[in-house]
Amino acid sequence: MAVDTDKRLQNQVIYSVYVRNHTREGSFRAVIPDLDRIKALGTDIVWLMPIHPIGIEGKKGSLGCPYANRDYRSVNPEYGTMEDFLALVEGIHARGMKCMIDVVYNHTSPDSTLFNEHPEFFYRDKDGRTGNKMGDWSDVIDLDYGSRALWDYQTETLKMWAGIVDGFRCDVASFVPLEFWKAARKEVGRVNPECIWLAETVHQSYGSRARRLGIYSALDYDEYAAFDIEYDYDVREAFDKYLRGEIALTHYLDMLNFQEAIYPANYNKLRALENHDQPRICAFVKNEGDLKNYTAFLYFLKGTTMIYAGQEFQNEHRPSLFEKEPIDRSTGRDLSGFMRRLSEIKHESFGGEDYFIAAGDDEHDIAVLQRGSRERRFAGVFSLRSEGAEVGIDVPDGRYTELISGGSVEVSGGKLLCGGRPLIFEVKA
Repeated sequence: MAVDTDKRLQNQVIYSVYVRNHTREGSFRAVIPDLDRIKALGTDIVWLMPIHPIGIEGKKGSLGCPYANRDYRSVNPEYGTMEDFLALVEGIHARGMKCMIDVVYNHTSPDSTLFNEHPEFFYRDKDGRTGNKMGDWSDVIDLDYGSRALWDYQTETLKMWAGIVDGFRCDVASFVPLEFWKAARKEVGRVNPECIWLAETVHQSYGSRARRLGIYSALDYDEYAAFDIEYDYDVREAFDKYLRGEIALTHYLDMLNFQEAIYPANYNKLRALENHDQPRICAFVKNEGDLKNYTAFLYFLKGTTMIYAGQEFQNEHRPSLFEKEPIDRSTGRDLSGFMRRLSEIKHESFGGEDYFIAAGDDEHDIAVLQRGSRERRFAGVFSLRSEGAEVGIDVPDGRYTELISGGSVEVSGGKLLCGGRPLIFEVKA
């Protein structure tokens, strides 16, 4: 881990906002009236997806993708002015939350300010043409970090924003040289020593494919030298296979156990059921009882919890990145109170270097998790199909207070009767 990583990040909650689609107005100032509600969910950090102007050349859809950045040092005029952005950040801070912005440093739009001013900063193929090395994104051109002048430009840009916001979510961070991130972190620390660094590492298969093609893609283990938190895409493909019914639950749980074996004791993975690149969890999980189990499971996992705006309203539709599609708040379904209670448990109970153990019952799709330290130990039982069943659990026999509902659970003969609702309890020493 980065030597100055704040252990408290382990037990915090990030709420992801896409300004264009968060409200019908789609502006910075329109988000401000919603901040009290966001805070009440138990949110510690508001992550604003890219706030910068969007490229026009080669744009996708009618409005373009926010990850096709046209100017790193200004804000998207569709969202408002810099003054409007500062007002939003001030509103986030006034409610005791931190603000994180997206940093898209692997590429820019073809018509970016940086390309117009410094074409030498960009990747060229064997024919001298700009483009995207992986060939997957038609609306962007890749940067070439072989230029030290580019390092200076990008670092100065980060320092500028670090005087305003509290952290950076770094897009496809694995494709940008780790040595750049380490140097940038050091320099930004002179402006904001408490800056939070979140890496969007890439899916395991995608990183392997890049390396097979001779394209740089840093390993997740190594990324911790520069970042406080990183995506859990190293095991996400197993989770997705489980959602599609292709593998058993314990296969995915084994992957979580493997993370415990290979990362530093205080490693921090961003835990999410959905995000702007993944389908909504409700596209797979239709039953609210099941969804509550998935959600409680999420909060119990070791790492920072991430909520994608609209998840609390059980939205099934993932908003387009390229069009105006406001999140639906009129579903008649709302998990806000449940999420609030889970965030309270997360904040009050868990430690920054907890051990973590996962086991499960594949017949009924019940996950049996434990985490803790020498001082405190917690167990979580999550029936992902809301089925009742007796499950084995390695805790002393006895009656325990269940932390979500305030009721009680009993362990007898090393077994617990799960009634189908999520359970979290502190284990007696």
